[in-house]
Amino acid sequence: MRKLLIFVFTWACATAHAQVNPFLCCEDTCAHTHGIDMSHYQGEVFWETIGEHTNMAYVYLKATEGGDRIDPRYERNIDLAHRYGLKVGSYHFFRPKTNLQLQLKNFKAQCLPGEQDLIPMLDVETTGKLSTEAFCDSLFKFLNLMEEAYHQKPLIYTFRNFYNKHLQGKLDDYQLMIAMYSEEQPILEDGRDYSIWQYTSKGRIMGVSSEVDKSRFMGKHSLREIRFVR
Repeated sequence: MRKLLIFVFTWACATAHAQVNPFLCCEDTCAHTHGIDMSHYQGEVFWETIGEHTNMAYVYLKATEGGDRIDPRYERNIDLAHRYGLKVGSYHFFRPKTNLQLQLKNFKAQCLPGEQDLIPMLDVETTGKLSTEAFCDSLFKFLNLMEEAYHQKPLIYTFRNFYNKHLQGKLDDYQLMIAMYSEEQPILEDGRDYSIWQYTSKGRIMGVSSEVDKSRFMGKHSLREIRFVR
């Protein structure tokens, strides 16, 4: 009975500690380089708190989507993220059926080279109900436009299952951020290496009241590999 009481007490204390300190996370206990991505979905963000009280090294900010959508918090977020010490990159949510020149124009109007620490990122999550062949044709035309505009290949963000279904063997020249929300690291079916793993969409971080996407570099990959070259 006494051992049972001790076990219950220990469990209760551990549970209470977790409730008191919900922000004790992977990045506080490991040596990996961690970061976040943010958009207007996070609402008001206290960047000073993030800069001073977390171990986040970088942030990718949503700038645009499709041909005409602009994230309403992008300008404020990029200004304050810089001010409080994070390395910043910007991303575009790709719509494969939307005019590619309009998408590039939309992104270029927001993603200004002088404000970037990290290479642009393309968020690839949907085929737009196109066949894989038609989707890939649109995607690679847009990737070429981005490379011509910024003189460097963009980082590509996508989910493991989406990659395995539509992109296997097609992105060998590009760095990847792979999303899979699991304790196990994702493995791509073609054995492809990737630079960054987005491991949760439900992260907690001081300075943000809502849930946050968190990611970390894999293996020997580092921030230097995605540095924006001016």
